[in-house]
Amino acid sequence: FLQLHQEGGQRELRSHVFVPCFAGTKETAFIYAVTSAGLVHSVTRSCSAGNVTECSCDTSLRHGGSASEGWHWGGCSDDIHYGMSFSRKFLDVPLKNVTGKSGSGLAAMNRHNNEAGRQAVAKLMSVDCRCHGVSGSCAVKTCWKTMSSFEKIGRFLKDKYENSIQISDRLKKKLRRKEKSQRKIPIGKEDLLYVNKSPNYCVEDQKLGIPGTQGRECNRTSEGPDGCNLLCCGRGYNTHVVRHVERCECKFVWCCYVRCRRCETMTDVHTCK
Repeated sequence: FLQLHQEGGQRELRSHVFVPCFAGTKETAFIYAVTSAGLVHSVTRSCSAGNVTECSCDTSLRHGGSASEGWHWGGCSDDIHYGMSFSRKFLDVPLKNVTGKSGSGLAAMNRHNNEAGRQAVAKLMSVDCRCHGVSGSCAVKTCWKTMSSFEKIGRFLKDKYENSIQISDRLKKKLRRKEKSQRKIPIGKEDLLYVNKSPNYCVEDQKLGIPGTQGRECNRTSEGPDGCNLLCCGRGYNTHVVRHVERCECKFVWCCYVRCRRCETMTDVHTCK
């Protein structure tokens, strides 16, 4: 993204940013959000590092603070405003050019999910400080704003994905919830939205390009996404023993060759039924 920005090659990549994939599902919503957040994070971090000529640190925070509380703004605060502005121009402008009634609703939803990713980066900004004073007394502190790690941002968006909101596929004045009984509940800027329910990823569907999970290797002891309970979709799993033979306990013998033992191990491998 950054190289294209510096070389003025945005137009060539825009058509390749997103690959059509189950449009309007919650998985697509997450892809839009995490891509937008990643662009903000990458551009902003490069601004702070001095790698982009158009931006640097956030100059609005160079002066000020609270003298009575013993701290002031200093250092290099991440200029998230530039990163968010660049992300909107790069990702949202192509979506605004989508025409047609069905397309406009989907484009509006995708723009919302893009913005949700940006808002996640802004929401998780934190303030770091460095102490100054005799023998580390911290009589005065210099503080600056910094972005959270992208891992933390990803976990935040993953939680939003788990609690994503289904909206009506008919765009009127604004996006609204599909459930009529919940339409009075406002949709937040950080919420992820979807229109279509996700297909069944557990079962193979060649027409949709879904490989299913049959035959996938899984971890019997894990409770996470790689665990057999979740990955096998409740179908259970098969266990077979795999024999590994490899060289081990190798030693250099003077002179001049390496002598190794032949080690054999047996490992249980679990695959989904």
